[in-house]
Amino acid sequence: MASLKTVLVPLVALLVTVASASNFYNDFDITWGDGRAKILSNGELLTLNLDKASGSGFQSRNEYLFGKIDMQLKLVPGNSAGTVTAYYLSSKGSAWDEIDFEFLGNLSGDPYILHTNVFSQGKGNREQQFYLWFDPTADFHTYSILWNPQRIVFSVDGTPIREFKNLESMGVPFPKNQPMRIYSSLWNADDWATRGGLVKTDWALAPFTASYRNFNAEACVLSNGASSCGTTTSPPASTSNAWFSEELDSTRQERLKWVRENYMVYNYCKDVNRFPQGLPPECSMS
Repeated sequence: MASLKTVLVPLVALLVTVASASNFYNDFDITWGDGRAKILSNGELLTLNLDKASGSGFQSRNEYLFGKIDMQLKLVPGNSAGTVTAYYLSSKGSAWDEIDFEFLGNLSGDPYILHTNVFSQGKGNREQQFYLWFDPTADFHTYSILWNPQRIVFSVDGTPIREFKNLESMGVPFPKNQPMRIYSSLWNADDWATRGGLVKTDWALAPFTASYRNFNAEACVLSNGASSCGTTTSPPASTSNAWFSEELDSTRQERLKWVRENYMVYNYCKDVNRFPQGLPPECSMS
């Protein structure tokens, strides 16, 4: 049996490599859009474009099984009604896992809605939505996913907005066995995205553009069925790998509470009409 040291050394080496890499040429593949997605500035910038004919998208070359993922985004400016910018982690198959950020566009002057969801074993229906406390189109902002065996935390510029804990002890499936890639796309969803589909995309304003930079991942990479972390049940020894057991301290819990009290606009755990048989079990813990 491998010693703890031999298990952890590959993890430490990997984290240094992944965390230092932020070149889109190395880390991502453009997967669709027929030239509408572009890598610029020697790999430091990626843009997605949407016009009436098509949107565009990309995905990570690596698959991850737990990690701390950061990406800076600048969203479609002006009248973005009908557009959706999706940035998420997802596995494959009919019983897939997924951790979602989706940015729902709006009319000029009206706020974007940040839509979040967590799927485990093909089951989602865990939507929570937020307004942001800044204009996400004026500059780049950092959107982060912390995914470790105990919890998933969504953060914006370091401020947590949502925590989904591992509550398998209550019968709630938690994403922990399926490796996921990072995906992002810009697409037209004017049948539902803005005011339930009442506001349509204004194609006279096309092309619509979302921009990405400063990708960073401290993560366990899966390759040929083996995790670079060796074993996901042994906590990493290095302080640089603290994400593996990271939790919200009291300060971040207060910031989470502030966001949820002031900027949350939808919470499935409050939607009793949607769940006439009773709210999902994790809602009793939120």
